[in-house]
Amino acid sequence: MNKIVKFSIDGVECLATRGQFVVDAAKENGIYIPTLCNYPGVKPKGGCRICTVKINGKLMTACTSPVSEGMQIENNANEINEIRKAIVELLFVEGNHFCPACEKSGNCELQALAYRFHVMAPRFPFSFPIRKVDASHPKIIKEQNRCVLCKRCIRAIKDYKGRSIFAYSKRGNRVEVGVDSKLGKELTDELAQKAMDICPVGSILVKEKGFYQPIGTRKYDKNPIGSDIENLVVSKP
Repeated sequence: MNKIVKFSIDGVECLATRGQFVVDAAKENGIYIPTLCNYPGVKPKGGCRICTVKINGKLMTACTSPVSEGMQIENNANEINEIRKAIVELLFVEGNHFCPACEKSGNCELQALAYRFHVMAPRFPFSFPIRKVDASHPKIIKEQNRCVLCKRCIRAIKDYKGRSIFAYSKRGNRVEVGVDSKLGKELTDELAQKAMDICPVGSILVKEKGFYQPIGTRKYDKNPIGSDIENLVVSKP
């Protein structure tokens, strides 16, 4: 039986169903908690740590932590936002992200988070790794230079038998998300488009479909990431 619990985020009283993950409960209450690896309908991983909040004084990931009665959550504190900003900066310097030339610019969640946290120049040195672009599959291009290893595609994109089309390959600082050579050839147009849409950056691209949306009409061109939640009129249960 569902039970409604009362908790607070930054002193704001909220209501949610017991056991609901904090990031989803916050969204229902019109409060935005930034995340990158989390995606609606996909089992949470807690990998990117951008959704880090303080729950009863302890740093935890909002996408994997269920709400409970009386829970006290800090979301918009300077300490927490500095952690998030540092993670975004690290993701930029670890890869090769050249936003003006990227097909996903304006629709990219990493780029939008950088704007939200006022990232101008990362405080960390760029690593400029040498990574090849994988264009060997008939439907998609895998741009490894932009991948942030969020695992969204691995968790969400599966064939009709439930087999994962994407998987980790290599080890250590050379790890990449690769495409199964056999399943990649069997990828449908629908799954290819879904893979591109679910990728938060420009790492998965449908072939022959780049730059189809004009600048100025893309998702984050006019409204910052999270504004759809923060401007939501909430009807509490």
